[in-house]
Amino acid sequence: MDVRNQIHEMKLAAPTMAASSIESRNRALALVAEALEAKRDAIFSANERDLAAAAEAGVAATVQKRLRFDEGKLADCIEGLRQLAALEDPVGRVLLARELDEGLVLRRVTCPIGVIGVIFEARPDALVQISSLCIKSGNCAVLKGGRETANTNRVLFEAIRAAAVEAGLPESALLQAELHSEIDELLGCDEDVDLLIPRGSNEFVRYIMEHTRIPVMGHSSGVCHVYVDADADLDEAVSIVVDAKTQYPAVCNAAETLLVDRAVAAEFLPRVAAALGEKGARLRGTAEVCALLGGVEGIEPVEEMAADEFSTEYGDYVMSCAVVDGVREAVAHVNRYGSHHTDAIVTESDEAAEYFMQMVDSAGVYRNCSTRFADGFRYGFGAEVGISTGKLHARGPVGLEGLVTYKYRLVGDGHVVADYASGARSFHYREL
Repeated sequence: MDVRNQIHEMKLAAPTMAASSIESRNRALALVAEALEAKRDAIFSANERDLAAAAEAGVAATVQKRLRFDEGKLADCIEGLRQLAALEDPVGRVLLARELDEGLVLRRVTCPIGVIGVIFEARPDALVQISSLCIKSGNCAVLKGGRETANTNRVLFEAIRAAAVEAGLPESALLQAELHSEIDELLGCDEDVDLLIPRGSNEFVRYIMEHTRIPVMGHSSGVCHVYVDADADLDEAVSIVVDAKTQYPAVCNAAETLLVDRAVAAEFLPRVAAALGEKGARLRGTAEVCALLGGVEGIEPVEEMAADEFSTEYGDYVMSCAVVDGVREAVAHVNRYGSHHTDAIVTESDEAAEYFMQMVDSAGVYRNCSTRFADGFRYGFGAEVGISTGKLHARGPVGLEGLVTYKYRLVGDGHVVADYASGARSFHYREL
């Protein structure tokens, strides 16, 4: 059976998946955790084959790091599954209960979206996170991972799907697409797929958005900023900038641009440049940044950059840098060059912090902490299917709440509109 037919079968099974009990969905998550533990040797062996192939193909070192699925990643996945199982059922929550008239009651109740297609980057742990969130939220899922981790993804998916079926969920609730050609087939399934969530490069996400009629949720780039205000604790600022840039530079919530208030730039820039250098990272900056760091002992010359380069997402140990006149100029820069993902201010000033957090138009706005916290697991969501920089339905790390929609349930007792149109009856609207 080709992918289109399998997705159509999934669409037919979606109501059954949506009606599954929370007990069966939580049992599936528990069985997935057990299966991952039991198959650890097979998973690690498959991952070693993927890593060897990536090294032979000359894949960049920062990308190779994302491909690795080791003891730490396995432990994180299992902890995420347990955290997810402990969360409240997102399905069937009553968001509104209103009596329109005597015996005529309206309720707005959460329900799964239905069939979700997720096309994600090379990280194998993303497959575990995405599939587990879809299971918990009662959604069917088509999963297409990167070819760089095809062996790892295959072992992980087989374990997850077997666990879901053992828990009593529909056999067609999960589908793995492995061939690159199947992406275009998936994009054409607008009658059966309710939502697409792409995770990858700017160019890739743009391609998805431009080649399908299926609604798309996600972000096309991660150009995150850290702004160091005149009233910042500079020791704290150095620590935050270094973490935001170097803790894991290949991911979308790593900071790509450093903005520094002119009042503290001469003191702060040499300190942060040295600290970044110790982690193997370097700055690129405006002519002013280059001048402030030029000739400073222990600091390598800074490459000068043009204004039109401030939208660059490096995904590497490189960071753009500019000096600004206060929080208002910083906000203007972020809103012009950023990707509306996650941006942070470091300051002890409540006034500056409030202005920044109110005026920056991003899914995440932070004060005195690293942009790397923009993550569903760290937010306590159990995991995330991706980060949305849009403003409709879901924004920021998309966990369970972003994977449900709602329906209106209206229960009456022979009520007809003609009675209200004629004035024989009237609405009285009472919240229940």
